Amino acid sequence: MLVGLLYYRPLHDFFQARSERAARLGEVQQLQREQAILEQHVHQASSLAAQAAEARTLGYVRPGEHLYIVKDIPQWRRRQHGGSHAASRGH
Repeated sequence: MLVGLLYYRPLHDFFQARSERAARLGEVQQLQREQAILEQHVHQASSLAAQAAEARTLGYVRPGEHLYIVKDIPQWRRRQHGGSHAASRGH
């Protein structure tokens, strides 16, 4: 009985440490996967195509291009849609 008590604590600590190690290794693997994904995002975001797309969303144009701002598209579509029905009813 005394021998069992003497071995209990070290064995308990060993198995607990082994379990914690496995959990930490899982966390490390998950963090490595997240890091790889983030590095891929950084690489994609720093590409010239991504920078050009972002510049266009900010309203930048390339040299020689002209920027046109079109307003009231829904209103124009309503007029076009209504006009085509009126024209077809008239014929």
